Amino acid sequence: MIEEIRIENLGVIVSAALELGAGFTVITGETGAGKTMVLTGLDLLLGGRGDAGMVRTGADRAVVEGTFVVSADVAARVEDAGGSLDDDALILSRTLPAQGRSRSFAGGRSVPQAFLADLAADLVTVHGQSDQLRLRAPARQRELLDRFADTGPLLAEYRETWRRLTDARARLEEWQARADERAGEAARLRAGLELLEGLDPQPGEDDTLRAEAERLGNVEELREAAGRAHVALAGTGEGSELDATVLVDEARRALDVGDPELADLAERLGEVSYLLSDVGTELGTFLASLEADPERLQTVHERRAALRDASLRLGVESPDALPEWAAAAAARLAEIDGPADGGAALREEIAGLTATLTEQADRLTGARRAAAERLSTAVDAELAGLAMPGAHLEVTLEPLAEPGPWGAESVSLLLQPRPDSPPRPLGEGASGGELSRVMLALEVAVAAPEGTAAAHRPTFVFDEVDAGVGGRAAIEVGRRLAGLARVAQVIVVTHLPQVAAFADTHLLVSKSTGATTITDVRRITGEERERELARMLSGQEDSDVARRHAAELLDRAVMAP
Repeated sequence: MIEEIRIENLGVIVSAALELGAGFTVITGETGAGKTMVLTGLDLLLGGRGDAGMVRTGADRAVVEGTFVVSADVAARVEDAGGSLDDDALILSRTLPAQGRSRSFAGGRSVPQAFLADLAADLVTVHGQSDQLRLRAPARQRELLDRFADTGPLLAEYRETWRRLTDARARLEEWQARADERAGEAARLRAGLELLEGLDPQPGEDDTLRAEAERLGNVEELREAAGRAHVALAGTGEGSELDATVLVDEARRALDVGDPELADLAERLGEVSYLLSDVGTELGTFLASLEADPERLQTVHERRAALRDASLRLGVESPDALPEWAAAAAARLAEIDGPADGGAALREEIAGLTATLTEQADRLTGARRAAAERLSTAVDAELAGLAMPGAHLEVTLEPLAEPGPWGAESVSLLLQPRPDSPPRPLGEGASGGELSRVMLALEVAVAAPEGTAAAHRPTFVFDEVDAGVGGRAAIEVGRRLAGLARVAQVIVVTHLPQVAAFADTHLLVSKSTGATTITDVRRITGEERERELARMLSGQEDSDVARRHAAELLDRAVMAP
């Protein structure tokens, strides 16, 4: 529910505060007074598009602020966006500069314009000439029937199942599309594993073969180097009296004179002597193992070539990574060829979801079908009271080829304006005034019955709902709007005094023309309201006849059931 709207520097409005009642509020005024700017301000609060041309000439910015009583769900969404409520009321505001981009605020927190537009559906329902076009849309017609049938929980369950089914079908389609790809991958993996099965690469084998190839290719150089070192250490061959082992041992014995410090050095020389002896022994073994073996060298080269070729064919960075590739390939092949058939699992999931969706669709269809007849009867009764006797609204459900995101059928509203005319889709063969009355009749029929519990009062804004309506029909439009206001907040911009007379709150938009045009919005009561109704009736607010007629309208509206 909207408690208040404040507008500054928007169009012809310098400053205005609209305090809206909980019931039926009308906004009236002469043509060009600025009634449109009031609705424009509301539209800006609800995320509508704004431009610098809306800013009052000479002002640097336009500001619109609204105070709303909201549901717990809306409050939670605002808090999630970083905003907060002020004494349980939500304050929305929109600033429209003469230059630059507009800024939007919800609960004191700057938010994107789209956030306000997203909240709008839960704050206000606006009916105007443009809404007549929306009423022709099948989605809008289905939404009205679902509201009347109260299918919210059923529809939520159905849509969740439909989402899961759609996702499972997409995954199965992708799985099937990749079947050839997986078959090709499996063939490549098998070929690679067969290649490596015959090659049998070992971890670190290439490094080992590289070292062996270097040794076999440099036998003479290695023998000469190791031989010289062996002679120097072990004392074999010429000049053995100068070998390192003998010299170190002589030095150790020379230090054996009983001095503690020299004894420590002698002990360390003994360790050196043992180490030199060990190295000499290993050098001897190395020399004994050095043999020229051209055949072995050829075998090593061929083995390394085979390993490098396999790594290139399999896209492996080095031969030493071949064992790891083989392990990963075997695991992937087992996954592709394994007993768990991903396609079968998905088909089983789809079958289960399809059965669930069918059952939920049947229940949803049943609820809609039962509500369709009741909605038709209720709207017909309202249309009869709105000076459309004999008019009939037919609600049809057409089965779809397969269930869609909103159910297993499409919903169509057909209007039969007269008993002798065939039912036709809304918008075909119906005037703007008739469509306005159909919209009103639908909202009255769909509204929660008076006295039922509701989380919060919905808000309806009607702009030109009385277009093409006059006389007795206008009185009935006012009566229906007043009836709707018993369970909802109703705000109507009207030029009909028969409608305005039924309002609980009457706001007058007036303008004064001087150096600049200034529009004022104020609440009127008593004689001032009577004069405004007289003006609407005859264009002469001081006419005695018009004043008496206005007083009569107000009396009848008060006595209306």
